Amino acid sequence: MPETVTEPLSILLNPYRPLPLAGVVFSPPSVGAARSVKHHWGKDNRWDIITDSVQLLPAGLRPRKPGITARQVLAGAVILVMAGWAITMAASFTVNRSLVARAQGQVQLVSAEKQPLATRLHALSELQKTLSRLQYRADRGAPWYTRGGLSQNDALMAALFPRYAENAIPLLRDAAAVHLQQQLNAYVQLPPDSPLREKMTRTAWEQLKLYLMLARPERMDAAWFSGALMQNWPQRPGVKDGVWQGTGASLLRFYGANLPAHPAWRLHPDDGLVSQVRTLLVRQMGMRNSESTLYQKMLAQVANQYADLHLSDMTGDTDVSRLFTTNEVVPGMFTRQAWEQAVQPAIEKVVAERRDEMDWVLSDSRQPAAQQTSPEALKARLTERYFADFGGVWLDFLNSLRLQPAATLSDAIDQLTLMADVRQSPLVALMNTVSVQGRTGQTGEALSDSLVKSAKNLFNRDEQAAIDQQVGAHGPLDATFGPVLALMGSQTKGAGNTDLSFQTFLTRITQVRLRLQQVTNATDPQAMTQALAQTVFQGKAVDLTETRDYGSLVAAGLGQEWSGFGQTVFVRPMEQAWQQVLAPAAESLNAQWRSAVVDDWNTAFGGRYPFKDVSSEVSLPLLAKIPQRRFRAHRPLFTDPAQRCAP
Repeated sequence: MPETVTEPLSILLNPYRPLPLAGVVFSPPSVGAARSVKHHWGKDNRWDIITDSVQLLPAGLRPRKPGITARQVLAGAVILVMAGWAITMAASFTVNRSLVARAQGQVQLVSAEKQPLATRLHALSELQKTLSRLQYRADRGAPWYTRGGLSQNDALMAALFPRYAENAIPLLRDAAAVHLQQQLNAYVQLPPDSPLREKMTRTAWEQLKLYLMLARPERMDAAWFSGALMQNWPQRPGVKDGVWQGTGASLLRFYGANLPAHPAWRLHPDDGLVSQVRTLLVRQMGMRNSESTLYQKMLAQVANQYADLHLSDMTGDTDVSRLFTTNEVVPGMFTRQAWEQAVQPAIEKVVAERRDEMDWVLSDSRQPAAQQTSPEALKARLTERYFADFGGVWLDFLNSLRLQPAATLSDAIDQLTLMADVRQSPLVALMNTVSVQGRTGQTGEALSDSLVKSAKNLFNRDEQAAIDQQVGAHGPLDATFGPVLALMGSQTKGAGNTDLSFQTFLTRITQVRLRLQQVTNATDPQAMTQALAQTVFQGKAVDLTETRDYGSLVAAGLGQEWSGFGQTVFVRPMEQAWQQVLAPAAESLNAQWRSAVVDDWNTAFGGRYPFKDVSSEVSLPLLAKIPQRRFRAHRPLFTDPAQRCAP
């Protein structure tokens, strides 16, 4: 048969079926296994020869583990590191060499005195940029391509700064000092009565500060120095304006920023010129008009931050329109809230600015500033002026109050009832407001404490005092509000109510109101009114007259400054009530006077000489009885009806 047929068929005749190799499985040897067991593999000695002959093979033919070994990885890493290091060193060498060469060229160009000033300033600007880059790298770290063990950053910076100073001192420091000296000399040479002296005071102060910053590295403020000097030095001879404006600020700022770290760069100032300028500036800044300008500027900043206070704002939810009226208001900047939140910080800011001026620009340890121009004196004057205006505004407002007229006795009683009701009285609310505002500026209770106290009173109405009688520490408004604060803070002593106290006044108002209500509720109000009037005419004290006198005493105790307020609050209510009591009895008393005095007089003496130029004379015996008739005529008007018939 052909081989092409027998070869495939021979596989089928083999007792062991050949299969494609898919893998090898290793297992422990089977004990007692025989070759007759299917799928059993029996090891013979031929396999031992393989392991012995492997060591005899050439190195290239020996078996190896598959994959990459650790030695290969380590070798590759070392090779890569060495290559990277070499590349880095090459790049670092190139970059550092270029940087050194460029810096050397910049130093040579800026040091060439034959070069134009603009060229040297441009070279100085480039050198400054190089130094700025080196400073940044020293603080933040140099880039990787400048390292590799070849970094010259610190060494180059240390070498360039002395070269920079050699050129920056004459080009920047000395040139700026010459310009400032010229400006200050021009200010000193102004005539004493020249209006330019006052106008140039602020500019001269800035020029002096710039000049002293060059001499005092610890006072240098690079940002302000560069900006202020460029405004004062906008043009420089030998340099185009555009070039100087473009590079001057950065040049001055870099020099100012590095001056504190290099005190040797400081300028040695002209002490005589500095002393002259200081004397003139201190004299100009100490004038009153400058203080007035500061004060008005401060008030203008605060004026629009707080709303004006009206009478209704001071009395809360009470009906103040039934008692008082006024067209005046209190500007919002003259309140306790404005003082503590805006005015006082504004004054502190002004004083801080003056202190900065006076501490080192206009004074030194050898020549201290004058006492009247010191920051503490300015603060005291501004505070005193504010509180003088504060007290004046409140005095004008309170003195402008007017009592609402009462048309009838009932209206007067209603007013007294509302006035003495400590819970709903607009007067009590107003006095409490005045008490709080009058303690503005005291070092004791702050406005926040007052607000906390008000919140506590809101939730403890049964326990709170109806009238705030707290007396705080002394303050700047004591001279103005002292009488009112004393009146509100006084405690009633004894049973006689001899002390002047607002609480006592309200108690007396209540007594008068009760007496007047008895009159209006009587069976014959007119007769009781006449009896009350006659009691007063007889010189006997009643509640109404005692309270009227007490109110007059309280108003007088407030002083002349508070006369309008005292009359409106403490005198006019009782006078108005007295007028309503007197009006019903006035007509009856006038009629009795006419019948008892006037008519009798006219009958006896009317139309006779010497009371009239006629020939008929008065009887002398009748004239002799005038004193007796006068006594008998007056007595019945002010006595009881039973006594009128007495001889």
